[in-house]
Amino acid sequence: MKEGKVKFFNESKGFGFIKDAESDNEYFVHVSGLVDEIKEDDEVSFELKEGRKGLNAVNVKLI
Repeated sequence: MKEGKVKFFNESKGFGFIKDAESDNEYFVHVSGLVDEIKEDDEVSFELKEGRKGLNAVNVKLI
């Protein structure tokens, strides 16, 4: 599991971005990949899965 911080999340549109704590890479996250509800600046753990436009964060949980 990777860890990072929610950089942006739009609840009404159901997507956002998570910044990886180790690499500073940013990953797209969709509401379908969430375990817990998230908001901006939350610390989260997540896994990566190949999506249509690159790697997506999935199994996103609050830490």
